[in-house]
Amino acid sequence: MSYTELKRAAFEANMELNERGLVLYTWGNVSQFDRDAGVLAIKPSGVPYERLTADDLVVVDLDNQVVEGRLKPSSDTRTHTHLYRHWPEIGGVTHTHSTYATAWAQAQREIPCYGTTHADYAYGAIPCTALMRDEQIDRDYEEETGVQITEAFVGRNPKETPMALVAGHAPFAWGKDAAESVYHAVVLEEIARMAWLTLSIEPGRGPLKQAIVDKHYLRKHGKGAYYGQDEG
Repeated sequence: MSYTELKRAAFEANMELNERGLVLYTWGNVSQFDRDAGVLAIKPSGVPYERLTADDLVVVDLDNQVVEGRLKPSSDTRTHTHLYRHWPEIGGVTHTHSTYATAWAQAQREIPCYGTTHADYAYGAIPCTALMRDEQIDRDYEEETGVQITEAFVGRNPKETPMALVAGHAPFAWGKDAAESVYHAVVLEEIARMAWLTLSIEPGRGPLKQAIVDKHYLRKHGKGAYYGQDEG
């Protein structure tokens, strides 16, 4: 079976992440999941973006076994596969160490919704996970990172807020495919920057009132959404 198109989609998403300035050196990875085939293509571990080719992408299954590829997959692969196993609606995952989102993660703080830009893309605060417990660190660290993320979304819809901060670590974002997960990662970094600037100007600023949050989110994502152009 050929995974050329799957690897190409993951490669292009990884390169966009680099072109958008969200990664330095090897600090990030994107995967694309083919749910029908039960495999994903992901960036290989420790390969700089300027040297990356589509052929370098590694194909693994949901048990983290390499199906195709000559290089080792990303060290974060088990986090990606955990999210794919638990959230059947997603088909792409992006992980970065982008500056502002990572700063919020290191502060171990969620990002409240301070304005309509945030509300257009994420419903409510962007969650920050609990800090990983010692026993989790001693188990499968990357798998437990995925556990931290899915636990932070208990009672929440991961499609409504397609992004999260891992406490003390960095952000993850997801979407219907790899390209959309990169889009959400870019949006998350800008939301994090805006939130930091907001608190720099007005340290006591509270979240935007809920009625405005609802209006902006639902006009783009609700049943009666009217933002953008009709398809067809």
